[in-house]
Parts: sequence; structure tokens; C-alpha cells
Amino acid sequence: MEPGSVHDLTAARMHVLGALYAAATAGLPTLADSGYDGAGIGIHTPIKQPEGNQILSPDNRTYNRLLRALRCLGERGFALLKGRWRILQHITASPSAIGDIARAALALTHFEHNYLPTIR
Repeated sequence: MEPGSVHDLTAARMHVLGALYAAATAGLPTLADSGYDGAGIGIHTPIKQPEGNQILSPDNRTYNRLLRALRCLGERGFALLKGRWRILQHITASPSAIGDIARAALALTHFEHNYLPTIR
């Protein structure tokens, strides 16, 4: 988190876009909202409505709908984790520790909701 009012894209450029570009080259795209428009390779954002009375083509509307539907799943999952595990709301640990804590919270949440696969 940056002090003061920093735009999402500015903060992303300073902290995470390098890792996201590396992920994109490995075939892992990032789904983002329109605040990240112009972020670069592998960052998928919604297509904006054209100026005037024009409307988006059916392909572009479908792309936006699919992007929203996929992002919704991730947003809902993160909201579930943050709501259930208070430590994830205001965490200040190192990025590697955050990943370990998030993985543990996800495993425990899966256990709580019986989402774990059966072991044979």
C-alpha cells in the first residue's frame, strides 16, 4: 500500500506488473478491472463503450461478460477468505509469508465447507 492517494495502475507498476508480465509469458493471464486499462501484456481489462451513440459489437460485449463472470469467482473467493480469516484483512507480512498464510486459510476454508477431495 502506498501513502496517500495512488492510482491502482501506478501502484501496480511499482510493485507487481513485472511478476504479472512474467506470468503472462508462462501462459497465466491476469484478469483486471478497467482501472488497469493499458497495463500491458497479459493484463485483460474490459473493452470500453465507444464514444457517441455507438454500441460495442456482440463479440466485445461477450468478452466483457465473460471477463466479469471469471473475475466474479476470484472476487467472491477472496471476499470469503477475508471475511472468515481476519488476519487477511490488514496483513503486513512479507509477500512470501502472505502466500503461505493465504494457502493455509484456503485449505482450512475448503475443509470447513467440505470442498476437499476424498483421499483414496
